[in-house]
Amino acid sequence: MYEVDLQKFWRDDEIAHQDNCFYPGPQVALGIRMSSECVYAELGEEGNPWVPEERARAIDLYRRYNDKAEKIVGCRLLNENFLPEDAQFPYVKRIGEVFGGTYSIRYHTEWLTECFDDEDQLARKLDEVRRMDMRAFMLPSNWAEEKKRIYETYGLKPPLMRHIRGPVTLACSLFGSENFLFLILDNPDLARKFSDTITWVTLEMARVMDEEAGVNHRTRRGFSFADDNCCLLNTDMYELFGYPVLRDVFAHYSPAPDDSRYQHSDSDMGHLLPILGKLDLTGVNFGPNVLVPEIRQYLPRARIDGCIAPFTFMRNEEEELTRQVLRDIQDGLTYGGVNISTAGSINNGSLLTSMRQIMSLIQQYPRAGA
Repeated sequence: MYEVDLQKFWRDDEIAHQDNCFYPGPQVALGIRMSSECVYAELGEEGNPWVPEERARAIDLYRRYNDKAEKIVGCRLLNENFLPEDAQFPYVKRIGEVFGGTYSIRYHTEWLTECFDDEDQLARKLDEVRRMDMRAFMLPSNWAEEKKRIYETYGLKPPLMRHIRGPVTLACSLFGSENFLFLILDNPDLARKFSDTITWVTLEMARVMDEEAGVNHRTRRGFSFADDNCCLLNTDMYELFGYPVLRDVFAHYSPAPDDSRYQHSDSDMGHLLPILGKLDLTGVNFGPNVLVPEIRQYLPRARIDGCIAPFTFMRNEEEELTRQVLRDIQDGLTYGGVNISTAGSINNGSLLTSMRQIMSLIQQYPRAGA
């Protein structure tokens, strides 16, 4: 097992995360905290990592996983404090459903289904969406009484909407990727209307949940997008469709320099960096081929949440993992603001011993003078 002074590592890691990971602490920050998906391979248990686990079994799996994590990496990584089942708020409809899509489990994971066959259907739906009463559409009939009961019993307020599927990925899911690409090329006016409507819906939905939680865009700042499919657009197409959504939502929820403006896109979307640079993002998680020096040219203030290929971590490939981690450590020491993690999700198969390997490498290569 790789050598790590665990107490010192976590003490130094806390320092490394200051100032959005730009603080010149003793070592580069570690962003990996594993995920609930990892319990099955780690514990040798059967299960589906992409479907919510039954509550009683999840509590048992997480406790046993954390017992093992405490020995290997020095801390308990997964949340074991499950709320009672009756503390869950009723289902609130999501952005894909506003446009007529449905979320369903297929191939053991969630998909948003296509719902437009042609541009005429899309145009009609965009007009219909603009006339919607968003609150009435989103919230179920028992919302008010359940909200009151949960607050009085548990002191909990409804969750905010500060993260959504990004505009390009959303559009591809609803209209189909090829149809969407041809839409931008053949009918840019309708594409702009689609983009504008996504912006309007995002702000309306977030406003409804703000009001339900008793906050507003000034008191609870920050917003993030997950937009893997943005890689499908060239720069002109993205500037027409995706960029305006992020620009306007960030202007509303993240107007100050240090407000959180976050983009996740675990794909080869490096060609879009000049446009994303105009958004002054403060946090990013991009694909494993979009590396720190390239990102830094356009996003000087963004925390970069890792460039390790998720499949390398998932397969626990020691030699290749070492190569990628050492690369990112050196870039972190050179450019600042690097939070060592995977360029995308942490999948089942990723082992605690590989996390310890990364911790050991970070500790072996401290900042000069630390």
